[in-house]
Amino acid sequence: MAFHDFMKYFVPLGFLFLSGCSQVAQESSYLTPPPIIVDQFGYLPALDKIAIIKDPIIGFDAGQSFTPSQRFSVIDQKTGMSVFTGEPKAWNDGEVDDVSGDRVWRFDFSSVRTPGHYVIRDIEQGVDSYEFEVSTTVYKPVLKAAFKTLYLQRAGFEKRPPFVDAAFQDKASHLRKGQDPQARLFNSMNDKSTERDLRGGWYDAGDYNKYTSWTANCIMQLLAAYLENPTVWTDDFGIPESGNGTPDILDEVKWGLDWLERMQNEDGAMLSVMSLASASPPSAAKGSSRYGPPNSSATMTSAGAFAMAAKVYGEITGFGVDSQRYTDRAEKAWRWVEVNPRVKFYNNDTRSDSVGLGAGQQEVEADRMAKKMLISAIHMSALKQDTYYHRVVESIYAKVKPMNADTPNGFEGNMAFDMLYYAGLPATPKAFAKQVKSDYTSNVLNAYNAWPVIKNDKGAYRAKVDGYWWGSNSTKIRRGEVFTQAIQANVGDASKLDYLNAAVDYVHYIHGVNPLNKTYLSNMGELGAENSVTEFYHSWFADGTDWDTVGASKYGPAPGFLVGGANAGYERDSCCDNVCGGTGAKMCKIPVHSPPSGQPPAKSYTDFNEGWPINSWAVTESSNRYQVNYIRLLSKFSR
Repeated sequence: MAFHDFMKYFVPLGFLFLSGCSQVAQESSYLTPPPIIVDQFGYLPALDKIAIIKDPIIGFDAGQSFTPSQRFSVIDQKTGMSVFTGEPKAWNDGEVDDVSGDRVWRFDFSSVRTPGHYVIRDIEQGVDSYEFEVSTTVYKPVLKAAFKTLYLQRAGFEKRPPFVDAAFQDKASHLRKGQDPQARLFNSMNDKSTERDLRGGWYDAGDYNKYTSWTANCIMQLLAAYLENPTVWTDDFGIPESGNGTPDILDEVKWGLDWLERMQNEDGAMLSVMSLASASPPSAAKGSSRYGPPNSSATMTSAGAFAMAAKVYGEITGFGVDSQRYTDRAEKAWRWVEVNPRVKFYNNDTRSDSVGLGAGQQEVEADRMAKKMLISAIHMSALKQDTYYHRVVESIYAKVKPMNADTPNGFEGNMAFDMLYYAGLPATPKAFAKQVKSDYTSNVLNAYNAWPVIKNDKGAYRAKVDGYWWGSNSTKIRRGEVFTQAIQANVGDASKLDYLNAAVDYVHYIHGVNPLNKTYLSNMGELGAENSVTEFYHSWFADGTDWDTVGASKYGPAPGFLVGGANAGYERDSCCDNVCGGTGAKMCKIPVHSPPSGQPPAKSYTDFNEGWPINSWAVTESSNRYQVNYIRLLSKFSR
């Protein structure tokens, strides 16, 4: 049963879903969050609703001890009356959770299904949670805000009202002389013959660089989100293309595809990366734009994105010409890699004499290249229905073994989900499809770190992961997707409702059900998050600018950006241990932020946005990759 078909089944239980998004300054993040923790946006009527009560034992908040009384109530904010009363239950016999340092209780109020605005109250102590909503429409405005960030990340495109608040209007960036329309090869900046028109695309993250492989990945995740729950993707998400008759998610994907096309050479090879100048706001950037040469990994990843796009758009009226063009580009990219399987380019790296070109390393080694080829072969096979591509899928599947417990934690973390998609295609050989589903059930869904964790209640905050490293919020989201993908593929022995409840707990974590009682999205006060991210690493919303901090700078950052999350491995640049050059020496005198330093893993987070050598990007930087994973999961609970 496909996920959107299951959603139709679930509608009578109240699984219906809203619109609208704006931003406003908030002040609550400067106050001590209450010890009663809820999803600050709210809950769906038909799914579980469980508040967490924390008594911090270890960590920066250890002095804020709290022992709950035996009577908790759900208070209707409109009437002031209790609609449910119960007793909190200690988790794990009152043991301290090792990843948060907290002793935890649970208060189950799942029986509250009537729409309204509520708080959880400790009756005897008079302590309230943040306010939340119970509604079938509670997550749609949040989805719209998260999706709108992609529009804000567009390079070379004006941001203006009514599509953004006036605080975030900006002229089209990186269109000056020598910038994106006249970009040159990074090591031939004086050679006009290398000039290329490489306008468009998305800023990748908190910097403005653009990476071919990562853009292609984002395109595939957005297309998957569309396929898995198409009814949620309406034409009214508040972007400039809204109202044109095409679902807005496909308009946004098209923006990414337009840039990807410009990055392709005539022979099918894909240029690897673009390095763009930074400034705040983006339109103030004046430096030149540079690009890196083709490489096999970017070309192979793009083959998959073009192939998937060709199939999706080919099934929509009015996009036949685009679909054929994407098909041609996918085939050219694939053929180029067949002839040139090992062309490498390391950006920002001495190995390719490219220090300063981009930031993150987009090149991959053999193991990850094989995984990229598997993903692309899946979509080439889906498009072409050619037995050649199926043989490639089957061959690499046996070598890479994508169905294992750690797959959702990795760089190609959606690889197992792509395999389930492939298993569901009519043209996939039935025996192989059966094997894929069986492998997923045994080695991913029922692995030690997935359904057994849920079934045995191993996570104090009900959203357990294997660790808290760089980008832990994205890892959380993919863990939630393990269960929604089980519904999508109709695998597993538990009920669909059980898998939904398991998945939505990872959404709740992002929305505030975590040891910091913090919504990990930026500036979401107007949508109901009383303690959301106030500042994060992003060149536009940089330290000291008008967009620096909610409540402290003129505007604060734009709403809806998902930050990286708790990172137990965070450290300042090592130069702070000796001597940092230039302004670095002064920055190193700033006291070490704790948190994130010196805390239990799940508390290794705070809002800060200083650059080098403080390196806040390891904790708070946003990323389109995090964003599209979140959008994909949240869309399962929206309508």
